[in-house]
Amino acid sequence: MDREEAIQTVKARLSQAGAVAVLTGAGISADSGVPTFRGADGLWRNFKAEDLATPEAFARDPRLVWEWYNWRRELIAAKSPNPGHLALARMESQHARFLLITQNVDGLHRAAGSHKLVEIHGNIWKVRCTACKQVTDNHDVPIAIPPSCLSCGGLLRPHIVWFGEPLDEPTLDQCMGALASCKVLLIVGTSGLVYPAASFAPIAKAAGAFVAEINLDPTPNSQLVDVSIQGRAGEILPELL
Repeated sequence: MDREEAIQTVKARLSQAGAVAVLTGAGISADSGVPTFRGADGLWRNFKAEDLATPEAFARDPRLVWEWYNWRRELIAAKSPNPGHLALARMESQHARFLLITQNVDGLHRAAGSHKLVEIHGNIWKVRCTACKQVTDNHDVPIAIPPSCLSCGGLLRPHIVWFGEPLDEPTLDQCMGALASCKVLLIVGTSGLVYPAASFAPIAKAAGAFVAEINLDPTPNSQLVDVSIQGRAGEILPELL
């Protein structure tokens, strides 16, 4: 199946689907110029993301971790949603049952107008108090380092799920419900290597969904899905509307 035929196949499936789920990863935001923060893009002062995005790193040196997150926030603040983000926001309005599940923390889906949205790894524009646990929006760029809670004065941390931390159970339950009931699952711009999101394709497939993958390169799920389209999310997603 060539690319155009694959796009038309997915488009036809979407037009008939009453329930649609979408999983997005770093690939969709890469089209907006957001670095993936993995590999060469992820190096900052010779640190890798895996060295800083952990509870242990924050406990050891919260100032260092916040300096890295401030650098990320400054990068992301200059970016805008691309046609892929905007297409998914429009797609939401075309289906009675729709859930967008994103692994991204950059907030670009919200900026594009998506509302039926689950950010399973958190949001870089939210902070959580380590003392009173209150979660609040914070768009300060630069942010005070280290920032303090306005309610109790406690140390704030990014509202991000770090390496070694579990996903929020109600959030995961919501995702599993969508995967079990959707007729079409789109997997966009994700490597298929990070769990539990890497298991979403086989879960939806086992439940009877038509699963389509859009990614620059093949992934471990490419042989499992019904259709795999290689290309940029910002170019392909608008063609599916």
